[in-house]
Amino acid sequence: MNIFRLFLLAVLILPITEIFLLVQAGALLGVLPTLLLIVATGVLGVHLFRTEGLATWTRLQACMARGEAPTRELVEGPLVLLGGILLLTPGFLTDALGLICLWPVTRRRMADYMLAKGWINIAAPQGFAHGFRGKDPGAIEGEFRKED
Repeated sequence: MNIFRLFLLAVLILPITEIFLLVQAGALLGVLPTLLLIVATGVLGVHLFRTEGLATWTRLQACMARGEAPTRELVEGPLVLLGGILLLTPGFLTDALGLICLWPVTRRRMADYMLAKGWINIAAPQGFAHGFRGKDPGAIEGEFRKED
């Protein structure tokens, strides 16, 4: 099955599943507790998105400062964004998926799995091969002056 059909199927099934779960929760818990639960997960989503996004950004900057290629952080960044979007979307299924994307343990495992399977191939820029400091062993250092 190609990716477009899979995406279309998800776009069709996800809202139906979310509505079904919301109706079931409303019948079980009541309307007001269900609405409060949805609002609470949205607030939790904003908080987690903020803290985990900042932590990922900090790790990315630290990797670059050390001269390492931030491959895992470049995969985790979009996962944090996806998790924040999913938690802001009303519904229990999207909330669960959003929490999986935002929880550091599962997010790191997902990022490592994607990198190991080759689903995402992040090639390091050329400067990272030599510590990002320009310490190319074949380079000849010196100064020059142009005279007319």
